[in-house]
Amino acid sequence: MASVHESLYFNPMLTNGVVHANVFGVRDWVTPHKMALLVLLSELGRAGPQLGLLERRRLNRLLLPLLQGPDMSLSRLRKAIEECCPQLAGSVHIRLKLMAEGELKDMEQFFDDLSDSFSGTEPEVHKTSVVGLFLRHMILAYNKLSFSQVYKLYTALQQYFHKDEKKDGADENEMELTNPEELDGKMEKEELDGPLREEEIACSGPLSQKQAEYFLSQQASLLKNDETKALAPASLQKELNNLLKFNPDFAEAHYLSYLNNLRVQDVFSSTHSLLHYFDRLILTGAESKSNGDEGYGRSLRYAALNLAALHCRFGHYQQAELALQEAIRIAQESNDHVCLQHCLSWLYILEQKIFDSCVLLEHSVNKSLHFGLPYLASLGIQSLVQQRAFAGKAANKLMDALKDSDLLHWKHSLSELIDISIAQKTAIWRLYGRSTMALQQAQTLLSMNSLEAVNVGVQQNNTESFAVVLCHLAELHAEQGYFAAASEILKHLKERFPPNSQHAQLWMLFDQKIQFERAMNDGRYHVADSLVAGITALNSIEGVYRKAIVLKAQNQMSEAHKILQKLLIHCQKIKNTEMVIRVLLSIAELYWRSSCHTIALPVLLQALALAREYSLQYLASETVLNLAFSQLILGIPEQALNILHMAIEPVLAHGAVLDKGCAMFLVAKCQVASAASYTPQKKIEALESAILNLNEAKTYFAKVDSKEQLRDVLYFQARLFHTLGKTQERNKCAMLFRQLHQELPAHGVPLINAFK
Repeated sequence: MASVHESLYFNPMLTNGVVHANVFGVRDWVTPHKMALLVLLSELGRAGPQLGLLERRRLNRLLLPLLQGPDMSLSRLRKAIEECCPQLAGSVHIRLKLMAEGELKDMEQFFDDLSDSFSGTEPEVHKTSVVGLFLRHMILAYNKLSFSQVYKLYTALQQYFHKDEKKDGADENEMELTNPEELDGKMEKEELDGPLREEEIACSGPLSQKQAEYFLSQQASLLKNDETKALAPASLQKELNNLLKFNPDFAEAHYLSYLNNLRVQDVFSSTHSLLHYFDRLILTGAESKSNGDEGYGRSLRYAALNLAALHCRFGHYQQAELALQEAIRIAQESNDHVCLQHCLSWLYILEQKIFDSCVLLEHSVNKSLHFGLPYLASLGIQSLVQQRAFAGKAANKLMDALKDSDLLHWKHSLSELIDISIAQKTAIWRLYGRSTMALQQAQTLLSMNSLEAVNVGVQQNNTESFAVVLCHLAELHAEQGYFAAASEILKHLKERFPPNSQHAQLWMLFDQKIQFERAMNDGRYHVADSLVAGITALNSIEGVYRKAIVLKAQNQMSEAHKILQKLLIHCQKIKNTEMVIRVLLSIAELYWRSSCHTIALPVLLQALALAREYSLQYLASETVLNLAFSQLILGIPEQALNILHMAIEPVLAHGAVLDKGCAMFLVAKCQVASAASYTPQKKIEALESAILNLNEAKTYFAKVDSKEQLRDVLYFQARLFHTLGKTQERNKCAMLFRQLHQELPAHGVPLINAFK
């Protein structure tokens, strides 16, 4: 189930996607790249009436990232302009060539002419517009340069232009030496690289304040909303180190470094960057300027709170508790109720590791509502719902509670929490065994549009909620035998959440589980055994359980029983009720296979009591099917048929295809066993009804390619057709059975001693 407290990390950088970096002491200055932008704006003003509407729109969309972003090479700038207006790109190149190959006075004259853009009754550029402010900043920065600095700027412009000319010459020579097919491949590769991709932008020198703010805000927003479009962890860290080399006191760069290190689970570097962030924030007095005398204390208490969150994320609970106590002490001294509510939420998470208590959480929700903190209150409500779902509360009460939190989300436009709420509903319905309802909730989230404003081209739905929902969707398709669709969903997950992303472990686990189930259905136990190690690395409990399943399938009963007993004790200790029931069902099956049928009954009754106590309807139905099988092998098939009617409906409505096939196979077995005491005519009708149920079971097993179950059904059908005197049908089933029997290994287990 999705963790609803991942968003409790205090992020002082992001306020509606904007980084507040007021401590970066570097002002704007004129660079060759900015001179090229000035030439672009000048040519755009001249060619304004001649440009078409579409070209102007493209250029206007291009201008903002060019003005805000870092410097780039002239070749990339030309390529970006050519995609919008090739004619204008040529004019810009000619103007720069005249300036670079001319004299210094040409550059002087160019800056003098820029001021004319603001003159007249209807100026080309308004002084307060984005372009107007950029022009005024550049003119002011140029006028402040000394003569030697002007000369250096002119020399840099010449180098900037000639470097591009040399590159073009080298490209032409390479084109002459390259055959057309290779050239086409190279052109396609270059076309795939967007003109403004951050991966291609290198901060070769110190950035100005605005460029640094834009770079950090963009990367922070991408890390939050669409991690795949952010720089790779190594590349981003290189850029941040470059920024910090020119200004070590840039606090926000340290915080982005902290977020970047969290992506790769680097506890040492993330702790180091987090402490540096708050150290720089306090030393530079940035907090004091915005918060008065409270700034220093505010930084300290949020530093302790973030440190507690960091330690909790990495499982260092004792260190997290010490840091949290420090944050609570400072917050109480400063009477900071907002910080105290965050501390209370994290205190609940730490206490949850020791004992289950919802008192702290209920208190946190009430206080958060009192102090007007809807985000925190909603997280508390969803955590309560999650806890009570594991405690076995009724689904209708949980959905009512989530409905109340949804009202808060829509009222305050909390887009991220809306996604988390729907993901919670999906997971709850899956826990209760209602796959149809889970599928409906998953589709609801996937079809939603985000309420949060993000940059163009950024996916808002690359969050943990969508990863959880897509994983459930893949598993649901696999359970119904749609393995191709499940593979497509997993492929999409791999593209959206690469292996180095923070939510990649979710789809990795589901991918391994689906492959394991397919291998078990196909009878390839050696393949399933090889997948156990991968599952254990991602989820130790699931891995141990599946190791026992493989051993059971290989008839290594004693080893499987030892593992299941240890797992049962562990799951009872951590109160993982769902896994406890599954382990009990597996232990009961071991008793059947060992011909200890009477010992299996108390185990099954214990599992049924737990399933009903915790409202796990599907597991309860599966347990009833196992009880019916026990009654069948104990010689009371009539009673088994009676209780089958209690359990088979939920299985057929919400169950996996394999479970549906097993249920119908069991019904057929009970019908055949009951027919022994019937009159001849009634016995024939019962056997024919059993054959129909076997046909349905065979369809289900074929859908998931469960060859062992298909072999058993064919054997059973052949015997029934022989009893009814249908020789042709018997021979057909016998032939198919022989083909599967030769393909699959025979373990010598009697047919009647296996329910699944």
